[in-house]
Amino acid sequence: MNETAAGTTLGLDFGTTNTVAALAGDHAPELLGFDGPHGHDEVFRSALCFWHDEAVRGGLASDAGPWAISEYLAYPEDSRFLQSFKSVAASASFEQASVFEKRYRFEDLGRLFLDKLVHHAGGRLDRRPARIVVGRPVEYAGGQPDPGLARQRYDAMFAGFGAEVHYVYEPLAAAFSYASRLTSSATILVADFGGGTSDFSVVRVAEPGVSPRCTPLGHAGIGIAGDRFDYRIVDRLVLPMLGKGGHYRSFDKTLEIPRSWFNDFADWSKLALMRNKRTLTELERLRRAALDSAAIGRMITVIENELGYPLYAAVGQTKRALSSAETTHFRFASAGLEIEAAVSREEFEMWIAEDVARMEATIDQALVAAGVQLGDIDRVFLTGGTSLIPRVRRMFIDRFGAAAIESGGELTSIAHGLALIGQEEDVATWAV
Repeated sequence: MNETAAGTTLGLDFGTTNTVAALAGDHAPELLGFDGPHGHDEVFRSALCFWHDEAVRGGLASDAGPWAISEYLAYPEDSRFLQSFKSVAASASFEQASVFEKRYRFEDLGRLFLDKLVHHAGGRLDRRPARIVVGRPVEYAGGQPDPGLARQRYDAMFAGFGAEVHYVYEPLAAAFSYASRLTSSATILVADFGGGTSDFSVVRVAEPGVSPRCTPLGHAGIGIAGDRFDYRIVDRLVLPMLGKGGHYRSFDKTLEIPRSWFNDFADWSKLALMRNKRTLTELERLRRAALDSAAIGRMITVIENELGYPLYAAVGQTKRALSSAETTHFRFASAGLEIEAAVSREEFEMWIAEDVARMEATIDQALVAAGVQLGDIDRVFLTGGTSLIPRVRRMFIDRFGAAAIESGGELTSIAHGLALIGQEEDVATWAV
């Protein structure tokens, strides 16, 4: 057990894409800054990088956050870069990640990430707050998420991290943060759009000075968010260049290349793990049998050269550009592979239409769970980077009107709210 600082609380938003932390004691929550190769930042990327180093015990060095990105960019071919690993927390099919000659369970990756997070916190977490409040999604990512398994893995990840560890729904934490701005009572809908999940909470906020200030009425969530939107871009612009929809010869038959190859390829949490001898051997066999062998060769190039992060960066840049412009240009060029295409916001919205429809249905589920109608919602608070996408915002404008929509602290409101909840006398009231 680490040495603890009595009377302090840490709100930790361990996200699929980013992690943010806030400290509170006898003062208002304060966001922590983390050291990075290019300066201080309150947002710490939820990523790990591994590389061989004989000077390190065990011969395998690692780092996290912006340091992981920096190491990967400096030595991409000699490193393993893992991102979005939170998305496998509830997946029974994920048992361990093979990184070079070592294998890591989810909780191993999580504990390593926390160690690096503490290391880069400038000493602010050397004495661990007595109470840790960790955000969790209402619904985990994945095809058949197992919340019980996710809880076991989270418990193992945070074991010994603090004297008390509590888990709170992320949109409820955002509601606490937003409520601190309000000067009157209101029934609010909070929509939290992360990398792996979209979660919704309906909360009754009392007037300042009334306890409890926030009363949760109902929740709903779905494992669709920013990473799924990334997949739609990759699926339309990148995967056809890598063989999706192509065919291969098997004896006297011509068969379509199995789509499972491309599902894993477009999953940020799995792409780096494809660089192993078995997978590359199977891909080389497929390349020789493919009618378009060059396309499979391009897929092998991406995997062998660890191009997952630059591909992720190009996709993210395209997605962000379409939030402020009607058209943009997608360009990915690395290791001799070049993909260029013009993209319009209209096209992008067509690609994500099915996902948006499922999000809309989940909003309706949250209202039903809370026992309220559209007209009962006074305000809507949007948080998370994906909330900046125009089509996502339009879901709420169409339902509740533009005047009811508010946002702010898209990447930090959950950590701030978690720390506020940690200051409550009976935090278990809001824990799950």
